[in-house]
Amino acid sequence: MSSDTPPPIASLEKSIIANSSLAESGEARISWARSHMPVLGRLRAEFERDQPLKGRRIGMCLHAEAKTAVLVETLVAGGAEVIWTGSPATTDDGVAAAMATRVGVRIYSIKADDMPAHHAHIERILASKPDLLLDNGADLIAGSVDGRGHRVVAATEETTSGRNRLVGELDGKVNFPVIVINDSPIKLGFESERGIGPATVDGFMRATNALIAGKTFAVVGFGWCGRSLARTLRALGAIVIVVETDPVKALEAAFEGMLVTDINRAAERADTIITVTGHPGIILKEQFLKLKDGAMLGNMGHFATEIDVAGLRALSTGARQVNLHVEEFDLPNGRKVHLLARGEMLNLTAAIGHQIEVMDLGFALQAHAMRILSEQPGDFTNGYQSVPDRVNRAIAEHGLRTLSSVDLD
Repeated sequence: MSSDTPPPIASLEKSIIANSSLAESGEARISWARSHMPVLGRLRAEFERDQPLKGRRIGMCLHAEAKTAVLVETLVAGGAEVIWTGSPATTDDGVAAAMATRVGVRIYSIKADDMPAHHAHIERILASKPDLLLDNGADLIAGSVDGRGHRVVAATEETTSGRNRLVGELDGKVNFPVIVINDSPIKLGFESERGIGPATVDGFMRATNALIAGKTFAVVGFGWCGRSLARTLRALGAIVIVVETDPVKALEAAFEGMLVTDINRAAERADTIITVTGHPGIILKEQFLKLKDGAMLGNMGHFATEIDVAGLRALSTGARQVNLHVEEFDLPNGRKVHLLARGEMLNLTAAIGHQIEVMDLGFALQAHAMRILSEQPGDFTNGYQSVPDRVNRAIAEHGLRTLSSVDLD
């Protein structure tokens, strides 16, 4: 087993994991989440009985917070060992400290992580020689294609960003099946369309304590997540501009009464711009110099590359932290711009993420997909796979039985 043990974690991580008061607070949040995740709870009972993941080592990259911890508990109940990291700035240190005490779990993630630390954690996980991957943004999958993932037999992918990598740069390079949870109608219709908007607004208000009504917001991207955010902002009284390069989606936004324009005009008009595209390089130097004085920039895409944060730092003539999750930059044209939550995911960096019940459905998809990939990997071809219809139907049926408005018995 010594060859399968990842390199030691840094001293800062050790101090956080050893913090008993942090762990106690994390345990309380995990318990609260668990009590509101009945669909995943039903799967956990099945996993405990059937042990579908017995002997499996799962390398996992997924935001380290309370709801994800309940998913990890379910995987461990099914017999798996889980080696886990999150994403920069989105970790709940209390949850990480609590989960570090669990048998069958190794976690490498703290809120202070930046991208170099994140990539080091990815290397630790790959060094543990997992045979299943549960990924978020395809970082583990990308790291496995050069031979380090020789034991990997299958994977799941959570996000749009990861899906884009699988059908783009990684197309034809992945020699194991990857079920993309993101493309399930369960995830799109509930987590993306119903969860993103309120969760992003929660992060924005916690970071800024600013009024939404009467302000002009630009939402960049009108996919499932972007439309959820645009609709939520409009319902709260905002003037909403949509930036969308796909003409069909742009037409949809226009028919919903949104103002539709390009990124440069949006930069000139918006009080706040929030990116929700899943692609890097959306707001660059050209747009920084067009922003209003005092404008705010936020991101809801998986990676902190939709806003060119490094370019903003290089362009600025001065910077300062003006609130816990707000950094102010002086631009050469004399204007000031405010970056929210380090340019990382606003809902998790400044708040506590999506609503528990929506993630119950999404993480039930993850657990169910892990089970069928572990038990029947030969049923799938290599590379991108959609979630099987039988899995979507099973999770929907479980979810229906948790709702007081539905009478099925």
